[in-house]
Amino acid sequence: MKVLETAAVINLPDRRVAVCGDWHGQSGWARLVLRGLSRIAPDVSTVIHAGDWSMNLSKSDEICAAFGIERVLVVPGNHDYPALSNVLNAHPGVAVRESRSTWLLPRPFRIGVGGRTVLALSGATSVDRYWRLPKEWSSDETIRDEDVAAAISGGPADIMVTHESPSDTPVRAVRHILRTNPLGFPRESIVESAASRVRVRQVWDAVNPKLAFHGHMHAPGGGTTPDGRRLISLGCNGQEGNVAIVDLRDLSVEVPSLRELRAHEAETEK
Repeated sequence: MKVLETAAVINLPDRRVAVCGDWHGQSGWARLVLRGLSRIAPDVSTVIHAGDWSMNLSKSDEICAAFGIERVLVVPGNHDYPALSNVLNAHPGVAVRESRSTWLLPRPFRIGVGGRTVLALSGATSVDRYWRLPKEWSSDETIRDEDVAAAISGGPADIMVTHESPSDTPVRAVRHILRTNPLGFPRESIVESAASRVRVRQVWDAVNPKLAFHGHMHAPGGGTTPDGRRLISLGCNGQEGNVAIVDLRDLSVEVPSLRELRAHEAETEK
């Protein structure tokens, strides 16, 4: 994998950004989302991606260029790590640009955007890892105690973007999945996943962001803690709630529906 540049600091002037959930390498879905976004929010030029990105770089660059996206800041998900571990381990603690538009963020990493601080905490436990071949899984996906300590040491953040959900989530759709285990993942996976979510919760509580996003669960929805912190679980490719538009001025969030995204797609094809 070619490294074009690295950055210890990223500060952006954007007033609005998009935060997207899992795309799983689906370029058709990325095109649908970014085409719709270009019509709904033409001022948005930065996407923060909450992981399980896995895109073909030349294709993603082409799609981003077509629809006015200057950069995608990827918070790697568990399924990204087998392919990305080598480059991230070779450049610890810094963001890595691997294509015209794609940046990979280490764990943890803080972004300055629109006068706000965004904490990125990548990784998650692969609940299906016992069903995978060794080369399809990497231990680098695991959020470790030292990652938690490093994330907390940076102090408060306005926004937090993770791949993994925190434990004791206020998002009803996520609680339902965790309670029912609809895909029948083995007990070992469930225990490891719970420990991973506890670590995310430790960071979430300590840095106290008013707004947080995660992917991974494929369970779009939102919730608010008793102390007023908002948490948004992003849908994956093909689902509602895959993209959210954040106004950095007041931290308001707009989540366009699939119908809105596809309507804008249809308009451009007339």
